[in-house]
Amino acid sequence: MIRVMLVDDQELVRSGFRIILESEPDIEVIAEAVNGEDAIAAAAKHTPDVICMDVEMPLLNGIEASRQILAEQPETGVLILTTFGHEQYLFDALAAGVSGFLLKTSRAEQLIDAVRTIAAGNALLGPDVTRAVIERVSADREAAPSAAVTAEGGSGSDTLKDAMDDARLTDREREVLSLVAEGKSNSEIAAELFLGEATVKTHVSNLLQKLGVRDRIQAVVWAHTQG
Repeated sequence: MIRVMLVDDQELVRSGFRIILESEPDIEVIAEAVNGEDAIAAAAKHTPDVICMDVEMPLLNGIEASRQILAEQPETGVLILTTFGHEQYLFDALAAGVSGFLLKTSRAEQLIDAVRTIAAGNALLGPDVTRAVIERVSADREAAPSAAVTAEGGSGSDTLKDAMDDARLTDREREVLSLVAEGKSNSEIAAELFLGEATVKTHVSNLLQKLGVRDRIQAVVWAHTQG
């Protein structure tokens, strides 16, 4: 049984998530919290497998609450549930050690899959969040075009190519990284590249090691920050 804690200052949101999650036979909502401070205390008391965490809450925000919880309970998976316009929280939350991001507007089955993915020890970045991050990065580049040019006069795409060269990524690993950066799952990547899912998993593991990142979420961030 996957033990889940819900953290959100809106009761209707928590109730909706509870109904969705408890419709599944392998998921149980064991606790709720209305702010970051309550979340820290509840996590220590109930030791959930997965925490569904809101970001903007009174007293203490979800990112700082996640940082404190994970410092004491690193085995806990934290799924940040956010809204459009809050993509800037992604990088802070990654630094805090969260395991996944999903928009609150995601479908019910996406929430269920995300909880199961994180409970299994894997990381997850919802495709809608990925697109939002890409759009934010693109907008930032358009607002400051000089930032997209390297000191050697190269473009952002040249910078990414150089970074992948430095990381010694193979052509196949570059293809896989590109699809990971679009928020695609291993099964989706396998279908697109006509590979076995186990083979894709090996490629992902290899490129994570070469990039020096912890999980596929950090790989997405790496790819987009490199151009």
